[in-house]
Amino acid sequence: MKKETRVTHQPAVDLPDGNRSVVGPVYRSVKFTFPTIQSGMTAEARRDGFDYTRDSNPTTRQLECLSAELQGRDDAICVASGMAAVWLSVVANLSAGDRIIIFVECYRPIRTLVRERLKHFGINYSMLSVHDHASIAKEFVAEDTKLLIFEAPTNPMLQVPDISAIVTLAKQHGVTTVLDNTFGGLHNHGQYEIDYYVHSLTKYASGHGDVMGGAVIANEANIRKLKPWAVNMGSTMDPGAAFLILRGLRTYYLRYRRHSETALVIAEFLQGNAHVKRVFYPGLTNDPGHALAQQQMGECGGVLSFDLDADREQTWAFIDALDLFLTTSSVGSTESLVAPVKLYFARDLSEEEAARAGINDGTVRLSVGLEHPDDLTADLEQAFAKTFE
Repeated sequence: MKKETRVTHQPAVDLPDGNRSVVGPVYRSVKFTFPTIQSGMTAEARRDGFDYTRDSNPTTRQLECLSAELQGRDDAICVASGMAAVWLSVVANLSAGDRIIIFVECYRPIRTLVRERLKHFGINYSMLSVHDHASIAKEFVAEDTKLLIFEAPTNPMLQVPDISAIVTLAKQHGVTTVLDNTFGGLHNHGQYEIDYYVHSLTKYASGHGDVMGGAVIANEANIRKLKPWAVNMGSTMDPGAAFLILRGLRTYYLRYRRHSETALVIAEFLQGNAHVKRVFYPGLTNDPGHALAQQQMGECGGVLSFDLDADREQTWAFIDALDLFLTTSSVGSTESLVAPVKLYFARDLSEEEAARAGINDGTVRLSVGLEHPDDLTADLEQAFAKTFE
């Protein structure tokens, strides 16, 4: 073989039987092959084999299997981002003339998707409060209501929906349920009869703020329904991203526990500050959603929000005065983050809608990282002093 040919057809290294890598490899190849056309056409090859990475890839498949197992479901599809997962779960289950239910408390990009994008496909929506079960039940009776999407807890105000009540109503009327379980985590809420779980794997699953990804998790039949849509949409997760998320998941439980413990310390600290009107964190025993959160998920994660007794200018000055809390809109990373809620998460809402969601000029969201809690409370303390004293 000529050397020009050899550099293209490089020698393969096969591990001996019983000799395996402790950490799985990254399969970067776009293409896969079989020794013969016939061997690639067998039922086993078509079910378990690989042909083209847009369709499936061994590294991404490993992440799908792990994500499904953690959530307690049959299978998963991993895609390029959390919003790609939301889009996939919604668009594959709706047609022109159908209605989707969303909530005023939900994540702004989900509202934007439903209110601004889906209208181009003739899909209608109703926006309710996640706690208004009477209105939810009324909407479920309508023949055009086909799907409901919600979060537990909600982003950014950490409201705790009654998952069992919502799912029971949906099942009675044949409405498909999609739960954005990003804040809840891959290990929570699997006990409910949710049709589709969606996750931004960018957040707690990865945990390091250096990779993006999303997942839709469901039973086998529902994943089989979504798979052609995922392939045709071209929303495939890169194998390198899958590898980084798999690496992050090795410390997932340790990180989620630490996030939750420190967030509770911060929430209790904020409750004792004269410049804070209210703290929103279901881990607090006096939070309205505490009992339900304990029943549904136990640990409450690393995100909390609070209302400053301040106008917009003072609120922004307080945020700018923080040193360890970095101003940005993501969550679930090793470093602590802060965001002005009305600016970042309620720009699409009217004043009335923002008030219904519990958002005002003084609302601040924190994503608590892995720093020592004493350093974080000290940072908050100096920002309070710099802003208000």
